[in-house]
Amino acid sequence: MSPSAPDGVAVQHVHDTGAAPGYVPGRTLKLRVELARQLKRRRTQWTFALMFFLPVALLTALQVGVDGGDRGGEPDTRISLVDVATSSGLNFTLFVLFATTGFFLVVVYSLFFGDSVASEAQWGSLRYALASPVPRARLLRQKYTAALVLSLAALAVLMVTAIVAGGLFFGWGAAQTPIGVSLAPGDAYPRLLGIAGYLALTLLTVGSFAFWLSCRTDAPLAAVGGAVFTIIVCGILDSIDQLGFLRDFLPTNEQYAWTGMLLTPVDSGDMLQGAIVAVAYTALFTGLAFRHFMRKDVVS
Repeated sequence: MSPSAPDGVAVQHVHDTGAAPGYVPGRTLKLRVELARQLKRRRTQWTFALMFFLPVALLTALQVGVDGGDRGGEPDTRISLVDVATSSGLNFTLFVLFATTGFFLVVVYSLFFGDSVASEAQWGSLRYALASPVPRARLLRQKYTAALVLSLAALAVLMVTAIVAGGLFFGWGAAQTPIGVSLAPGDAYPRLLGIAGYLALTLLTVGSFAFWLSCRTDAPLAAVGGAVFTIIVCGILDSIDQLGFLRDFLPTNEQYAWTGMLLTPVDSGDMLQGAIVAVAYTALFTGLAFRHFMRKDVVS
C-alpha cells in the first residue's frame, strides 16, 4: 500500500522499472521525427538532388551522342540496353536503372544506412539519445527504418524522373528489348514495378552491411566506404569463372537478374535466387547490427 500523505500533498507513484510516470518506450524517437532530422541534413538533400539530375545528365549525353557520327574503328556489335535507350521513355528508364545498379545505387544505400548510427556517435549525440531515455532496440529500429525509407524514396525519385524525362523526349510508346521483344506500356509498367522491387530488395544487402559497420564504428566514412569497397570486391570476384558455384553466394552475382523481367515469358529463376541470397544476407547483417549495438558500451 502507498504511504499516507498530508492533505493537499500529491503522492508521486513511480513504476517498478524506475521510469517516470507516463513514460512509454514506444512513444520515444518517433519515425517522423527521425525522418525530419535526416531530411534536413545536407547529405540527404544533395543525394536526392543527384537522383533527380542523373537521369537528366544521361538523357543529355544520349541526345548529344545520337548524331555523333562514326568514331572510326571496328563497330561495336554488342547488344545492351543502351542500344535501345532512345526508343521510348520506358527504354530510357530501363537504361538508367541498368547504368546505376552496379555502383550508384550501391553508394546511395551505403550512405543512408552507413551514416545512420556512426554519425550520431561521431557527433557525440548517441549517448544523449539513449539517456533521453530511448530504448536501444527502438533507437536502432528507427534508424534502420528511416534509412530504408530514404533509400526507397531516392530510388523512386530516380525512376520517376527517368520516366517523365524519357517520356517527354522519347515518347510514351512501348518498350523495345535488345532482343527485339516489344512490351506495351500496360505490360511494361507492372514489370518496371517488379524490377524496382527486386532492386530495392537486393540493395538491402549492402544497406544492412553498411548498417552493421555503422554500429561498429564512430566514423561514418569507414562504414559507407567499407560497404562500397566490399561490393566492388565482390563484383570483381564474381567475374572470375574459376570460382564456379561459389559465385552464387556473392551478393553481386544476380544484381542484374532483373533483366529477366524483359523476356516473354518472364525468366524469374535468377531473380528468385538473387532474392533468397539478399534476404539471407539482410537478415544476417541486420541481426549482427542489433546484437552488437545491444551489447555496445556507448561512450560517444
